[in-house]
This record gives sequence, structure tokens and C-alpha cells, in this order.
Amino acid sequence: MPHDHHDTPGTAPPDRSPSPLAEPAYRRLFAAQVASLVGTGLTTVALALLAHDMAGGDAGAVLGTVLALKMVAYVLVAPVFGGVAHRLPRKATLIALDVVRAAIVAALPFVTDLWQVYALIVALNVAAAGFTPTFQATIPDVLPDEARYTRALSLSRLAYDLESLASPTLAALALTVMTYNGLFLADAATFLVSGLLVAGVVLPPPRPAERTRGVAANLTFGLRGYLKTPRLRGLLALLLASSAAGAMVIVNTVVYVQERLGLSETHTAWTVAAAGGGSMLAALMLPRLLSKVRDRALMLGGAALLLAVLAVTAWRLPAWPGLVIHWALLGLGTGLIQTPAGRLVRQSCTAGDRPAFFAAQFALSHAAWLVAYPVAGLVGAAYGLSAALWALAGLVALGLSTAAWLWPARDAAVLEHVHDPVDHEHLHTHGPHHEHDHEGWEGPEPHRHPHRHAPVRHRHAFVIDLHHPDWPNRG
Repeated sequence: MPHDHHDTPGTAPPDRSPSPLAEPAYRRLFAAQVASLVGTGLTTVALALLAHDMAGGDAGAVLGTVLALKMVAYVLVAPVFGGVAHRLPRKATLIALDVVRAAIVAALPFVTDLWQVYALIVALNVAAAGFTPTFQATIPDVLPDEARYTRALSLSRLAYDLESLASPTLAALALTVMTYNGLFLADAATFLVSGLLVAGVVLPPPRPAERTRGVAANLTFGLRGYLKTPRLRGLLALLLASSAAGAMVIVNTVVYVQERLGLSETHTAWTVAAAGGGSMLAALMLPRLLSKVRDRALMLGGAALLLAVLAVTAWRLPAWPGLVIHWALLGLGTGLIQTPAGRLVRQSCTAGDRPAFFAAQFALSHAAWLVAYPVAGLVGAAYGLSAALWALAGLVALGLSTAAWLWPARDAAVLEHVHDPVDHEHLHTHGPHHEHDHEGWEGPEPHRHPHRHAPVRHRHAFVIDLHHPDWPNRG
């Protein structure tokens, strides 16, 4: 069972540990993440230019289709990959997926039809749906100390936000000396760099996952476990709230700044940058805040901030200086929700089940974006900016109220519960649930053989796993 839970999870001890970057394995993994993020940002710009070349005035529709395909691939593929990830060699899998992504991106300059673009984008995001959750699930093994892991989550958030600010600038500079096809090749190179960095990392051995043999049970394990855990159900509701705010920024900033206010593309860029800056501020503040305030309070506070900002903006659409401030506050609120999410997933599963739970988190969070994007775009196009803001504020209110209801205020990790007697067989090591006699043929741990669990009532850090298929009292 996990041994790094507190009786009431949600606050971290004061952080006196070295920086996570002092750990050589994490330093290489973080560099790999930054490399692939930069490349992905370059590809985003290159795809827009490719779509314009191939579709002209329909480029927006092409990019919308690409975005939808990306989200659908994430939602459908990540849980499936998470169900089998515990059987795959982790390091080799990460390297292979980096090489596959490099090959796919390198093929984009040679497409001649839109269907080829769509096919390659689906393949690219299928690989990403395997890579990203596996990568995320690896970091807690490299940084088992909760305080260092929290700081690593902040670094990851900073990397995402810096990439969103820097990539357009880097792309603009690169386009002065190369075509957009060169951007695709540069992205392919970043994936290869990422793979080389991962190849140089010595990863701790993965923890064994105690699972049954059933294919269907394995494929759905992460989703079922995630949705049965009260704090993770609350997290999903909060991710819907942050997606609603993020969709407003991504979809409608250009409409607000250039259509309503009549300002330039530069003003649009600065407005989007303000949201990124707010998110970065949250990432910088969170390690210290989480040593004093529980995750639940901070994350609900972030959602309340999003609701207030969207409602105030909808009530009186501000001029540009006010809009920049509002968008910075939206970034702050989304950062308060999204940055600690990995802590909650880590607290809510055994080490061997992390790939499945992180894959479920990846899929469900992108399902929230699939809801928020159409609301932001379709409502805004049909009824105007104020209506879009009110609709998205409604999504935030739904997420906030649902999270407050589903996520108990006293979210104890150690729970008393009862086990009925059961006979079954699965891969296991000996611990709190496997104290039984052997006849000598079973082999070294972890091993698999039929065994019986006697009825028992006990207390320990509780997570959904093979021996705990339901939450006590349904949460």
C-alpha cells in the first residue's frame, strides 16, 4: 500500500529539501519535457501555415478538425494505453514513442492531401496519449519525496506556460531563415533529443501492479479507480471549470481584441500572454502555499476566482487594459487548479497503478476540453462574447459546486474498512493483504498463485485497487 499518505492529505510539510533539479534523473527528464514542448509549439505554428496553404480561407475549419481529432485521440487512447502500461518496459516505451513522434512529424512536409494531414495528426496524438501519462507517472518514482514532487509539478507548469509564450516568438524568428517545413523538421529533432535524454536516465524499477489477468478489467481499471475516488471526482469537476476558462482565452481572445476592440495582433498576443503569466505566478506560489493550505481549499478558491472573473467580464465587457488584468486572473485561477492535480493522482493510487491513473487523468481532463471548446466557440459565434462568457461561467459554477459536493472537506487518507473473505489469483507481493503460507513452488515475489483472503476489518491509507474495488461508504 502507499506509505506516503498523511491521515488528512492535502498539505505538504515545509519544504527544506533540495531542488528537484538536483536529482540527475529528474533533470534529464525535465530537459526532455522542455525539448518536446518547444518542438510541439513549433509544430502548432507550422500546422496553421500548412493548413492555410492547403485550404486557404478554410484553414480555420482544418485547424478545428485537427484540434478535435487530437482531443478524441487523447480521450479514447490514453485509458487503453494505461491499462497495459504496467506490462511494458517503461524506459523503452518512452524512447520508442519519441522516435515514432519524430518520424510522424518529419513526414508532414511531404503531405499532398488533407486526409494525409488528418491521418498523421491522429497517429501523432495516439503516440502522445501513450507518452505523456507514462512520463507523468514516472516522475513520482524519481522524486518520492512529496515536497520535491510538488516543486516538480510547479516546474512542469512553468515549462508549459513558458512554451506557450516563447514558441510563437521562436517560430517567427525561425521563419526568417526557413520555411514552415523546416519547423516540422525542427520538431522532429526535438523529439529525438527527448528520446536521447530519456535513454540516459537510470529509472528506479517500476512497482509491480496487483492486477487480474482479464483484458477488459485492465483496460478500464484506471478509469474505474479514478471515478470511484471522491477526491479525484472532485478534481475532474474542477478541471471542467479550468477548461471553461482556458477555452475562453484560447478561442475568443482574438475575437474580443481584434473584432470588438479593433486592436492589433500584437495586442492579442499580449492578452494571451497575460493569462500565461497568471498561470506562471500560480506555479511559483504553490509550493509555499501547499505547505500551509490544503489542496482542496486552494483549488476550490481557484475555481471561485474563475467564476468571479468570467461573471464580471460578462457583466461589463472591459476595455483592453482591464481585459489584460482579467485574463491574468483567469490564468492564476487555472494554475491553482491544474498545477496540484498530479499530487492528488499520486495520493490516490498505489505506485504500480500510477500509469493507469495518470492515463485516466489525461483522458478525462481532455474530455473536459471537448465540452468547453464548443461552448466557447459556438455560443460566441451565435450569440456574442457576453453570452459565451456567461455560458462558460455556468460551466465553472457547475464544476465548482460539484467539486465541493463530491470532494469531502475532511478527506482522510487512512480509512477503516471491512474485507469479505475471497479466493482469487493475481500477481502480488507479501504485505498487509498477503500474509499466507507457501509450499515452496510459488517462486520469488512478485508471484502469482491461488490464495485466500480471510475476512478482516482494519485501517490503512486507502486507495482503489484490486483488493479495494469500492470506496468505503461510497465516499
